[in-house]
Amino acid sequence: MAAPFHKMHGLGNDFVVIDARSDPVKMTGPRAHAIADRRTGIGCDQLILLEPSSSADVRMRIFNADGGEVEACGNATRCVATLLGKPARIETKGGILETQPQENSATVFLNPPAFDWEFIPLAMPMDTFDMPVGWEDLERPMAVNVGNPHVIFFVPDTDAVDLERLGPVIETDPLFPEKINVNVATIVDPQNIRLRVWERGVGLTLACGTGACATAVAAIRSGKAVSPVTVHLPGGDLRIGWQEGAPIEMEGAATHVFTGEADWSAFG
Repeated sequence: MAAPFHKMHGLGNDFVVIDARSDPVKMTGPRAHAIADRRTGIGCDQLILLEPSSSADVRMRIFNADGGEVEACGNATRCVATLLGKPARIETKGGILETQPQENSATVFLNPPAFDWEFIPLAMPMDTFDMPVGWEDLERPMAVNVGNPHVIFFVPDTDAVDLERLGPVIETDPLFPEKINVNVATIVDPQNIRLRVWERGVGLTLACGTGACATAVAAIRSGKAVSPVTVHLPGGDLRIGWQEGAPIEMEGAATHVFTGEADWSAFG
């Protein structure tokens, strides 16, 4: 039986959003992977499943294109905020997020970041402010968990990094038992950062909201930037505000592309 879905994107990071609050949808990793396939499915970076929540206005489950379920997605949260159309609390595996929709955009308040090595998590104790590790020319990253885990490399020119080759190597390194999102960033000035992201389970993306948050936090914490900072991604810009010990404020575009119907049983 056909059921509706929404195709949405945040700065080119695209989603299939299924509202299953009234009519439950059984979602598995293989089914999400099949739906996300751009040749034989609908096609998306992440599949978003909305379900009832006992602790918030809605529960948001996030499946990467490889079928893995993950904790957080900033761009998807903005899209869901605009879909709901009113201020809302959204439950995720990474915690409850406060959202405020605007016209064609939204502000999301992420929980305060975590820096301790066991919260990233890493396979061994390590200073996440200046990690004594490297992969070729990418060395001494910072690590932060903003609902999901990230490492951030500050480089002279983010476009010069062969992220398509190095991204999967770092993502799957044994140092990161839950894999890792890989960010390469260039400081333009104290309030502007250029960023590219290799997203675990997805690959290179036009934009990554949590990556922008993690990078801004790392830059502000290390004195390379001041809040608020604009993060320039291939798909567009995000405005990130953060102060030590406080939630992270992310503001950016969210776009509804079309509404369609699909028979989910056809995807396994």
